[in-house]
Amino acid sequence: MTKPLRIGLIVPSSNTVMEPDFHRHLGQAALVSTTRIFLESVTRDAETRMLEDDLPKAAELIRTTAPDVVVFGCTSAGALGTLAHDRAIGETIEKITETRVITVLQAVLSQLRVIGPRKLAVFTPYIPDLTNGVASSLTEAGFPPLKAAGMGIQANIEIGRVTPAEIVDFVESQIEGNAPDCIFLSCTNWRAIEAIEPLHKKLGIPVVSSNQSVIDVVRKAISKPDSSALPAYSGD
Repeated sequence: MTKPLRIGLIVPSSNTVMEPDFHRHLGQAALVSTTRIFLESVTRDAETRMLEDDLPKAAELIRTTAPDVVVFGCTSAGALGTLAHDRAIGETIEKITETRVITVLQAVLSQLRVIGPRKLAVFTPYIPDLTNGVASSLTEAGFPPLKAAGMGIQANIEIGRVTPAEIVDFVESQIEGNAPDCIFLSCTNWRAIEAIEPLHKKLGIPVVSSNQSVIDVVRKAISKPDSSALPAYSGD
């Protein structure tokens, strides 16, 4: 019997969605251990403090679980700067844990490179500043969004309470007058995985989410347990 992949998950403290998604979709194929970095308000300043004050300690804590791979579970924090900023987060964690790291942005871009969208639309629960940050990262990677819209929610605990039906309704309300060939639902604390199938059925185009992208990368690592199954850092 194959041993389960040992995953170290680092998430914002107020995230209530990513762990359930991992357990639900990976099951016994992975052993998920989690540590948290303090975040209540989803803003640039709060996320910067989270990275500076809490990330190194969280990486040291998750190292003690002897993970095969560590996941940095926050999309918007990875998109606060250029793709080099996201890469630096992964490298910081990798140096401390001495194991391979997957960032959400890295996993999403890996999926988009396979799909190759020409008219990507991105939707988030975020305030405009963070939505624009994600759009900027996508543009730098070669996927400039034709539409980027956010719900404007600042409290992360409230983001986790948005229902999949509300996500579907939001996307449909924002997509009118546009004709995307792919949709990206950005945020690890958004119940976006549950919105993928209904949106795909309604729109007939690929729908990618933060958590789904990372889970797919982890599944590949489980089926092919060597580093080649993991994507290179964003922008590589």
